[in-house]
Amino acid sequence: MKQDDIEVNLDICNGRPVVRGTRIAVESVLGMMAAGDSVDEVLLAYPTLTRAQVLACLNHAARLMHNQYRLEPAA
Repeated sequence: MKQDDIEVNLDICNGRPVVRGTRIAVESVLGMMAAGDSVDEVLLAYPTLTRAQVLACLNHAARLMHNQYRLEPAA
């Protein structure tokens, strides 16, 4: 799994993160997995993806969540 399996390009899917070389949004893959689908089920739904690309979507989400966030009350 390579970090560059995911790309963000304003000309593709309105700048949403996608699997490089496809128009498959990371959000779509994560949504399926959050709904309880397995990696194998994602691969059946998107036969052009590889297992490494599905795992790259999970890794992308994990890296984003590693960032620190701070909530501040609105005025």
